Amino acid sequence: MKYLILTFIAVVVLFLAWQAHSLGFLAGFGQTQKIDIHNIVLEKVEDLGKLELVKYTFRDVYEHKEVGTLSTDRVVLIIAGEAVGCVDLKKIKKTDIVERNDSLIVSMPKPEICYYKIDQKNSRVYDSFYLTTNSANLFARAYKEAEKAIKKTAEQSNILEQTQINAKQLLKPLFEQISKKKVLIKW
Repeated sequence: MKYLILTFIAVVVLFLAWQAHSLGFLAGFGQTQKIDIHNIVLEKVEDLGKLELVKYTFRDVYEHKEVGTLSTDRVVLIIAGEAVGCVDLKKIKKTDIVERNDSLIVSMPKPEICYYKIDQKNSRVYDSFYLTTNSANLFARAYKEAEKAIKKTAEQSNILEQTQINAKQLLKPLFEQISKKKVLIKW
């Protein structure tokens, strides 16, 4: 008799739980909720005047070795990176624009590399071997050296000259349209 009553109670509880579930009373029960808390504060606003004119994208297989007295640590990275050439238009002063009869002479600031960086999303570690316990620093140093190589390669690939060409192609017609004069761009 005791088992019959316990079985009956168990069946009633299961029936009530099934009814509650089918009616949506237990929706979300046992599920975890994701709660994100952010306290973002705008720290600084800067005026920018850099006109990005060309972007070079690079791929590299980079091997970084650190040779010690007891071991040689090395990491091989497959690097994706980019470098962007620009002209800082904020550096143009009124004295850099000279009007002569039916033309304007605009002295532009020198082109520069705005930034160069490794694309972490598309870069990866290909192989590594290290005996030292500080492997995180090994990888950080390797990425830093690879990033420097991107800048050097961009400079050797004439990114500044291409920036100058692109600036002239973009800005000369724009300046001529605005001023209704012939424009000569100098560097």
